[in-house]
Amino acid sequence: MAENLRAPKGTFDLLPPQGDVFLRVRELMGQYAQRAGYGYIETPTFEDTSLFVRGVGESTDVVAKEMYSFTSKGDDQLTLRPEGTASVMRAILEHGLHKGALPVKLWYSGSFYRYERPQAGRYRHFSQVGAEAVGSDDPTLDAELIITAMDIFSSLGLQRVSLLLNSLGDHTDRPAYRDALVAFLDTLDLDEATRERVKLNPLRVLDDKRADVKEQLVNAPVMADFLSEANQEHYDTVRSLLRTAGVEWIESPHLVRGLDYYTRTAFEFVHDGLGSQSAVGGGGRYDGLASSIGGPDIAAVGWALGVDRTILAMQAEGLLKESASSVDVFAVPIGAECAAVAFDLVTQLRRAGVSADLAVDGRGLKGAMKAADRSGATLALVIGERDLADGSVQLKTMETGEQVSVPLAQVVSDVINTLKLSKDGRNQQ
Repeated sequence: MAENLRAPKGTFDLLPPQGDVFLRVRELMGQYAQRAGYGYIETPTFEDTSLFVRGVGESTDVVAKEMYSFTSKGDDQLTLRPEGTASVMRAILEHGLHKGALPVKLWYSGSFYRYERPQAGRYRHFSQVGAEAVGSDDPTLDAELIITAMDIFSSLGLQRVSLLLNSLGDHTDRPAYRDALVAFLDTLDLDEATRERVKLNPLRVLDDKRADVKEQLVNAPVMADFLSEANQEHYDTVRSLLRTAGVEWIESPHLVRGLDYYTRTAFEFVHDGLGSQSAVGGGGRYDGLASSIGGPDIAAVGWALGVDRTILAMQAEGLLKESASSVDVFAVPIGAECAAVAFDLVTQLRRAGVSADLAVDGRGLKGAMKAADRSGATLALVIGERDLADGSVQLKTMETGEQVSVPLAQVVSDVINTLKLSKDGRNQQ
């Protein structure tokens, strides 16, 4: 391979054992979503550019600065998806899911793309798991999603994830807040680009991460002072349900998230060990998204959790152990005839639900046993010509070195039983 062929700047390759960790975290996130009644959806990696311009919002950094957009050979204007919610809503509308039983509850997993300045915890391609509940404005769904996310972090062993919470109101009370905010922002020392952002969507300024801007926003008006009675009741119900579930939160009156479609409940999950890129996930209610992309007025709420950031948080708390991926059983054949038997046994074990591997390339006993050690296997199946003549296999416990002879016909059942005993013993310790 030519020396200059490398992964593009801001991207990365997932290799074992890190890839195995990513897979486990993604799978666990999906399992918790499924447990809450969310079905799996998968959308294209690229969409019509207009979906994100109209859905995410022209005033956002995502649309204004960070999208990977291109013209296809058929002159279509396409964009690599920078987030998942707009794509899920597009799919729901296109296939008429909103016309059936509601709410529609879906979860997804995949890679997303934003042209950002690469740094720890911020890449140009990143992995997320998301969950969306579409077709109901019941605050129970807001609370359900927040609790599910917090349970995911807890199940991973994370103890330093905090929940930031706010309500952004909606079309009934946002205009009055917008006017008050614009009046306040007009008194500040802001650059021309930020002034233009105020004209498009003044709430975007609250999301500005620059220290000099944040200092000026300390006394900015807050949405909580403008909430309608209905929106206040909605927010109070969400908080009451969280309180009942034992979930703590921090009121964050300037939290607006980075996308234009959020209304009512907005939330973010942050970790104190990640520096400036502290968010490990977030979301909120986006009741106006469907209508912004040409659909009917549909209430919806959802979140996205960053797999990359979550793993960085686990590293910060010392929850990741550097270990190679392992199998339960590793077969060590000595000789070509034994290799065929070993292959058959490994196949039987895999079909029985046991993870198994074997030495290849005709390695001798010493080299094959080194491979067995590297595999992290609990058991080794050692098969020599004498064993084959006796119709047996040597079943070796790698940790103790204990070895017993097992008839070929009993290998699969004996392996399963031995692994079960070993697992039970570890659980009792």
